[in-house]
Amino acid sequence: MAETLDEPTRVQKRNFFAALELDTRLLGMIGAFIVLCLVFNVLTDGRFLTPRNIFNLTIQTVSVAIMATGMVFVIVTRNIDLSVGSLLATCSAIMAMTQTLIMPQWLGLGLEHPAIAPVAILVGLLSGMIIGAFHGWLIGYLTIPAFIVTLGGLFVWRNVAWHLTGGQTIGPLDQNFQLFGGINGTLGETWSWVFGALAVVASLYGLMSARRAKVRHDFPVKPMWAELTIGGIITAAILGFIWTLNSYQIPTRRLERMFEARGEVMPEGFTTGYGLPISVLVLIVVAIVMTVVAQRTRLGRYIFAFGGNPEAAQLSGIRTRALTVRVFMIVGALCAISAVVASARQTFHSNDIGTLDELRVIAAAVIGGTALAGGVGTIYGAILGALIMQSLQSGMAMVGVDAPYQNIVVGIVLVLAVYIDILYRKRTGS
Repeated sequence: MAETLDEPTRVQKRNFFAALELDTRLLGMIGAFIVLCLVFNVLTDGRFLTPRNIFNLTIQTVSVAIMATGMVFVIVTRNIDLSVGSLLATCSAIMAMTQTLIMPQWLGLGLEHPAIAPVAILVGLLSGMIIGAFHGWLIGYLTIPAFIVTLGGLFVWRNVAWHLTGGQTIGPLDQNFQLFGGINGTLGETWSWVFGALAVVASLYGLMSARRAKVRHDFPVKPMWAELTIGGIITAAILGFIWTLNSYQIPTRRLERMFEARGEVMPEGFTTGYGLPISVLVLIVVAIVMTVVAQRTRLGRYIFAFGGNPEAAQLSGIRTRALTVRVFMIVGALCAISAVVASARQTFHSNDIGTLDELRVIAAAVIGGTALAGGVGTIYGAILGALIMQSLQSGMAMVGVDAPYQNIVVGIVLVLAVYIDILYRKRTGS
């Protein structure tokens, strides 16, 4: 009798989730992330889910997450890039030398000149794109395996960075450049709420636009209640995230120094939160651009077609060699953007910057559902994979787990993630 009563309930639940048309892989990753956070929050006596730790967790995730979005394209095309951490170091060294040597001493610009940061970033971007394109040319046109090219790049660019700086730490970096590091550059409470409101409006507009497009082309659409439910979840997630970041209050002494720098006196009892870090805003922009490239452009369609079936892609007229160059050029540009974030967060360039990031980036992409066999991967999955990786490491550090054991756990999680992905694809036939 109990089985008879329970069956309609199970059917209703299945119908509910089927109507929402949610990605089951994404739901599984979000569920795993929530469980991970709750477990660490219990083990740390509630310190893990504080606004301060969530703020730090977001800015620590950005650098790897940005590169992971590019690694998705690389792995989708059945390649690999082991040089991203070293390329980050080279771009960081070039930008640091541009800020501290070339522009102030060679060109005679003052240390606080407004052109220093944008010029340094532009030089770093061009350097990353050129190096990435060079990798792609070796792989695409000379047909050297990507594993070998990028393994060589791992050694070459790490030591090029050392040579450029003479093995020295370079800094402090330009004040405007440091704004991209996280805690030294945030939107503040008011502008964070403005951004959150705009993000909610844009998300809801995107949902409605997609629904109208389906109706216009006579495609099946979700029930309106399902659209409203998804819209409500997105709205709650965005505004909840902004509220959490705004809840992390700037220390009083730091506020006093900020007012003194402007020649003002801080009002008695004045408090304010950090808000959304500019580095996180950069990640959001990168994620949007990469998602649009993957889903709405010819380049994205060619990348996934090539990864799904290289022979068929060539026969259909896709210039696969040039495509490989473009993919690695994109990765090079993203490594340069990550170099901006990583060095700005430290406020200087160090020799060990980006060390082992290549492994973290590959792990983030794979944990996020990018198939090593090629042809399958998502940008949001890679970012969520990077967040899970950073949460795992940060949580273990807060609990007191030594670094060697942290790496052991991360390695085990990576292997399990790939195994679960294999089982999922076998079960769904994807």
